[in-house]
Amino acid sequence: MENISSVADIKNAIRFLETDQEVKGQQLRVQFNNIIESFKPVNLLRNAVQEISSSSFLMKNIAGAVGGVASGYLLKRIVFGASKNILKRLLGIALQYGITNFIVRHPDDIAAYGQVLRQRIFHKKRPASDNL
Repeated sequence: MENISSVADIKNAIRFLETDQEVKGQQLRVQFNNIIESFKPVNLLRNAVQEISSSSFLMKNIAGAVGGVASGYLLKRIVFGASKNILKRLLGIALQYGITNFIVRHPDDIAAYGQVLRQRIFHKKRPASDNL
């Protein structure tokens, strides 16, 4: 800071500091309002969803878990139906748990197997050429 030697310099320095304080106060209020806005529940939820959707690893895990649970439930319903028998219900729960865990733990293997099946089903067979 420079040395102030006259009353006019003091008044100019005071005006400069007052305007500087006003500008910084406005910036502080804007920043405070932005922080308050970002902590609203809707914005917190929106940011969380954006983070989840931007992470391909997390989306892959969620998709695998949902697929595993759905497959386990579907297979349980197909094999045992809506049985009232307690033994069948327990076996259905065990089957659902086992299928769900298998699918969640081995999604890459299942995807590779599905691709092999798709190629075998939809691949056109070429006629054998006669090599006589």
